[in-house]
Formats: sequence, structure tokens, C-alpha cells
Amino acid sequence: MAFPQRVKIVEVGPRDGLQNEKASVPTETKLAFIDQLADAGLSVIEATAFVSPKWVPQMADHSEVMRGLKRRPGIRYPALVPNMQGYEAAKATGVDEIAVFAAASEAFSQKNINCSIEESLARFTPVMAAAKQDGIAVRGYVSCVLGCPYQGDVSLADVVRVAKALYDMGCYEVSLGDTIGTGTPAKARAMITAVAGEVPIKQLAAHFHDTWGQALANLYAVLELGIATIDSSAAGLGGCPYAKGASGNVATEDVVYLLNGMGIETGVDLEKLAAAGRFINTHLGKTAASKAAVALAARNS
Repeated sequence: MAFPQRVKIVEVGPRDGLQNEKASVPTETKLAFIDQLADAGLSVIEATAFVSPKWVPQMADHSEVMRGLKRRPGIRYPALVPNMQGYEAAKATGVDEIAVFAAASEAFSQKNINCSIEESLARFTPVMAAAKQDGIAVRGYVSCVLGCPYQGDVSLADVVRVAKALYDMGCYEVSLGDTIGTGTPAKARAMITAVAGEVPIKQLAAHFHDTWGQALANLYAVLELGIATIDSSAAGLGGCPYAKGASGNVATEDVVYLLNGMGIETGVDLEKLAAAGRFINTHLGKTAASKAAVALAARNS
């Protein structure tokens, strides 16, 4: 199959990227970051998560973030919700899209959200029904599709089963996450091929972490299969909590540079994107985890 002509990038920096940061990021800083990402041309920016502040302190200001957004036409600002309580809180802020999540690994599901995969999916049944009634779009995440920090290998059958369950429940798109970044191109291709047997490839997204430096190679491999939606995080924000010192999300700057070089449209301005990454890194006291951002800064200095 030929490469897609255009790729939709789902920017997860404000949520997935920031959620593990220990130092609290002020709401105004998050909002400025989101606005700069919008200015760079990103059409989907995951803004926050309506999770318990006890478990994810960084997301305690979820309602303030959603209400403070300078919403722009044509840009979606989804929020992650774990259950009905989270859904109701998100709905109260005028959210137009939510994301739900399940793991392909039984061990990860038990450790991460203290329930089985089946129980986690059951929690989303009322959420999906309410969202449908309220006209709110729902995206699904599957974690640990190419490996689990607790059980190691994850069977393709489990990945397919969970992805199909989310799609059948009404998720318009299912994002397949290599949570610990251990995947390699051949495994990534095999996983996408298996899932695409049950869920249309146009409804699938790749969410690859770069812990072992394989994310761009994996993305190239699945773009070849027709994947046209990629999740990524500006400045490579989002360290992997299961691999000490390792990087997490693939950097949006690196993804955009790759796609630009392949002649694939994204609608994203790389210079403005890199500026947004520098902005948030300055507030975090970090250096860019993006190779493209570092190269751009050196070229422009």
C-alpha cells in the first residue's frame, strides 16, 4: 500500500506529556502551551485528563484548563476520562471529545487501574452511552500493544480483542499504544496488520513511545500499511515511568520532520511547533528530547 498523502497528528503533550512531571505546571502555562500548539497548525490537541488528583496531581486543574481554552474553529481539544464521574466533570466544562482507555495486558490493567481488562471495558459502557446521547465523540486508547512492563510479551489476539471491543462500543478511532517503547518495525507491522483485520485501518492511530529509539522506524513501517493518524508529544515530553531515565512519547517535531521529508502533508509549521516545545521546556527546566528541535535551534542560533 502507498503512503498516505496526509497524516493527522494528535498532539498529546499537554496531557500525556505533562502528566508525569513532578513539578506542578501552572494552568496559565498549560493554556499558553496549548494555544501555541494550535498556532503551529495542530488540529487535535489533547488538553487534560479528568482523573483523580490523588493519582495524577498534574491534572488537578482539568476543569480550569478546559474552561480557559481559547477554542479555535477546526481544532478539537479532547480530554481523557476514566469513568462516569470523570465524564460528568468533563461534560460540565463543555468538552466536545473524550478519550477512554484500556490495556491489552491483563497485568498492566490490574497494576494501573486495579481491575481486569473486562472490568475496565465494562466501566466505559455507561460512558459511551452518555457520550452518544450528548453528541460527544469518543476516541479509544489501547496500551501495551507491543509489550508490558509486568508480563513482558502481549499476545496479538489480546490487542485485537481490546481494540475491536473499543471500536464496537462506539470509539470513532482507536489509538494503539506502545506504552514502554519496546516495539520494533516488524512487530509494529504485524500488530497493525492483525488489528486492521477487525478494525478499519482508517480508524486506527499509532501511539509509539521512543524508549528504545525505535519510534520513527516503527512509524515509517506502519505508514507503509496506510496508518494516517499519529499521536506524538511536542518536545518529546512524557518520560516513560517504567524505564528509569528513558524517553517516552515520540517528539512531534521529529514526526513532522520525517513526514515533511516524505512529502506527506500535516498542516503543521515546524518552526512554530519547535517554539512551543522550547516554551514548555523552559518552564520545566528541561532540554528538548527532540532531535529535530535541537537541530533547528542550532541552525537558527
